[in-house]
Amino acid sequence: MAKTVISPAIPPTSPPPPTPPGPARTRPNARARLPRWWVLLGVLVANVAIIAVLYNMRRGAVEDRIANPDVEGAPRPVRFLFGKSDWIVMHEAGWVLTVVAVVVAFVLFWRKYPKHPVLLMLLASTGIVWLDPVMNWAPYAVYNPQVTHWPENWPLVSLSPTVEPFIVLSYLTFYAGPYFPAIWIVRRLQARRGPDAFVSRHPLVTMGLLIFVIGFAYDAILEIFCIRTGLYIYSQVIPFGSLWAGKPYQFPLLWESGLVTLVMIPAGLLVYRDDTGRTQAEKLAHRLRLLGHRPALGTFAVMFVVLNIAYFAYGAGFAVIRATKSATSVACPWPYPEARVYDPNGFYEKAGQPGPYFEGIWSGWPSAQSGRPNVTPPADGGRCAGDHDG
Repeated sequence: MAKTVISPAIPPTSPPPPTPPGPARTRPNARARLPRWWVLLGVLVANVAIIAVLYNMRRGAVEDRIANPDVEGAPRPVRFLFGKSDWIVMHEAGWVLTVVAVVVAFVLFWRKYPKHPVLLMLLASTGIVWLDPVMNWAPYAVYNPQVTHWPENWPLVSLSPTVEPFIVLSYLTFYAGPYFPAIWIVRRLQARRGPDAFVSRHPLVTMGLLIFVIGFAYDAILEIFCIRTGLYIYSQVIPFGSLWAGKPYQFPLLWESGLVTLVMIPAGLLVYRDDTGRTQAEKLAHRLRLLGHRPALGTFAVMFVVLNIAYFAYGAGFAVIRATKSATSVACPWPYPEARVYDPNGFYEKAGQPGPYFEGIWSGWPSAQSGRPNVTPPADGGRCAGDHDG
C-alpha cells in the first residue's frame, strides 16, 4: 500500500510591520525635482529678461553726452589686427555661442551636482558684473561704441567712459577660469610628491601662486587680443610697465594683468577642497554661522562678498594711479571718432588730439581734481595730430 506523506503545515506569511510615523524616506539615488510652477516661473523670468535686454540694446554713440556731432558713421583712423574691420561682429557672435554653451553646461552640471561649490563660484563671478562700469572708469578702459551695449544714460552704466557692453556678462569664464588648470596641477603634484611636500603642506599658498602666474598670462593674452581687434582700449596708461605706450593698442601689462589676479586668486582659493572634504568658502560660512539653515546660500554669500571686496581692491589700485595722474601716456590716435575724446585730465588735448572732448561722470573729487583742467594745445600740433598707421 502506498504511503501517504503529509507535509508539515506552512505558517502563513505575516504582513510587513507598519511604517513608523515620520517624514517619508526617499531613495538615495532619487533626484529632487523642482515644482512645476518653479520651472514655469523661471521660464517666464528668462523671457522677460531677454525681452528687456533686446528692448534696451544699443549700438553706436547714441547719447549726446558722448556722441561726436561732427562725425557720421564709424570711420576708423587705425588698422585693427590683420586689417579686418568686422572684429566686433566676430566678438559678439563668439560671445553668444559662449553664453549658450555655458548656460547649457551649467544646467546639466547643476542637475547632476546641485549646489556644487564650483557652480556657486561661477554664479558669484558673474554677479560682480554690477561693478564693471566703475572698474572701466578706474583704469581708463574705453569700449568701442559699436559693440552692443546698455543705454549710455543709465545712472550706473554712465560711469563707463563710453559704453557698458553686454559682453562683460561672461565674466565667469574669466575670473574663475585660472582655477581649473591650477587645481589640476596641484592635485597631480600632491599625488606625485607625497604628504610631506610643500604643495601638500601649503596647498593654498601653492594654489595662489599658480593662479597668479596662470591668471597673469591668461589676462595678458586675452586682453591684448581684444585691444588689437578694436573691442576696447586703455586710453591712458603709466608708461612704465606698459606695452606699446602711446599706440592705440597700448596695454598696462604690469598693472592690469597683475591687479586682476586679486580677483582670480580668491575665486580659486574659496573652492579649494581640503582633506576635510569641505571648501574654504563652506568652512568660512560655517565659522561665521552665516545662514546655517541654508548652507549653500551661506557659501554663495561668502563667495559673493569676498569677490566684491577683491574687485574693489583691483579698482582701488587703479584709482590711486588715476588720482596721482600717473597714467600720462594716451592712446594716439583716438580710435573711435564717432564718440567724443575721453580726456578727463587734458592729456589728449596736450598731446594734440583734436576734440571735441568730454571728461566723463567722475572727473571731480573721485579723480582728485575739480573737473577737467584747462589745457593749451601744443604749438607744433603734438604727437597725436600727425598721420598714424595704427
